[in-house]
Amino acid sequence: MNKSSDTFDVAIDHAFDFLSLEYTELFDNSAATAFQHPLWLDSLYTKLASHAGAKRLVIVVRHRTTGALAMVLPLLRVRRGPIRTVEFADLRVSDYLAPVCSPKVFSDLLDDESACEEIRRLVRPFDLLRMTKLPDGRLPVENLLGAPRRASMDTNAYSTVLVAPFEQWRASALDRSYQKELAKKYRQLRKKGTLSFSCCDDSASVLGTMEMMRKFRGPRFQAQGDGDLLQRPKYYGFYSDVALRGLGSFVRLYAMKMDGNVIAAVLGLCHQGSFLIIMSAFDIAGYKSQSLGALMFEQVAKDCIERGDQMLDFTIGDEPYKKLFGGQPSPMWTVTQAGSTAGAMALFAVRQAPWLKLAAKRMSEFRLLPTRTSTPTR
Repeated sequence: MNKSSDTFDVAIDHAFDFLSLEYTELFDNSAATAFQHPLWLDSLYTKLASHAGAKRLVIVVRHRTTGALAMVLPLLRVRRGPIRTVEFADLRVSDYLAPVCSPKVFSDLLDDESACEEIRRLVRPFDLLRMTKLPDGRLPVENLLGAPRRASMDTNAYSTVLVAPFEQWRASALDRSYQKELAKKYRQLRKKGTLSFSCCDDSASVLGTMEMMRKFRGPRFQAQGDGDLLQRPKYYGFYSDVALRGLGSFVRLYAMKMDGNVIAAVLGLCHQGSFLIIMSAFDIAGYKSQSLGALMFEQVAKDCIERGDQMLDFTIGDEPYKKLFGGQPSPMWTVTQAGSTAGAMALFAVRQAPWLKLAAKRMSEFRLLPTRTSTPTR
């Protein structure tokens, strides 16, 4: 085992450019997720971080002999009440979090004690290290940070394998009675006017569809205390920016229209043969009995299959509809470590009492939520 200190150089780079060619190449050859994509992180750091009171903590690892980029840890320092936390760049918009690194280089990095110690030094000081939303089977970031073993979250991610043709996938993924129900709903919907389904292909259609998504989602989540992120200008700007810049490559925005007017929409990310659904909206008030959501997801699956995608990822959350479309659960993990007495007390309280856990979750989101707002829903 190589324990030498001449393999990697480690540093904090507050000005790191996520749109640079070297990061793009690193990302393309890494085990990272869509939520570490260059466009996603660039927009997150530039549009959301300061608004949330978060400070950049981008740890960059390079090969010492060549200076080539080896790994990037996209982190944030966030003060939540009296607690200083260090966490992945998330801010409630990312579903999967991971180091940006290839498995081979990550293994080599773990063998370099000096580099690991430097990374652990640079993330301090903190009261609480919070690494949530870690997908199953990804790089063991806890080993890199010298943190305790990961624990399972109380939620799963769901995805369904896509197979061509669409009719074959539909027959295998959906229950026969559900197929008949959706077919009936679709026939009823078509009788109401001229129905169309398409993927937005220009800036005007993206902005128009995003605005309708915001309109539909407002009343839908009103009972949860304005928990919808699209109702907040900074977050609406973030999602719109990603949709516009990623159009035709990284992002797809689907729209279902009735007589030319948007009645349903789905926003998602494209990554390594998967389409990841991150946000949806439906005109529930105008089409209460039409199951617009289910019909929309069915059309999205059909388009993905025609494009050659292998996976439809419904991302994190245990909503029942995901299983109706053949979604299989995958566990999500979290790594936490106390870095002070205050952090240890907070971590102990969260682990001991469910009601304290809920209170801590709400307090942890204090900087991100408007006054009198309950737990958000994306």
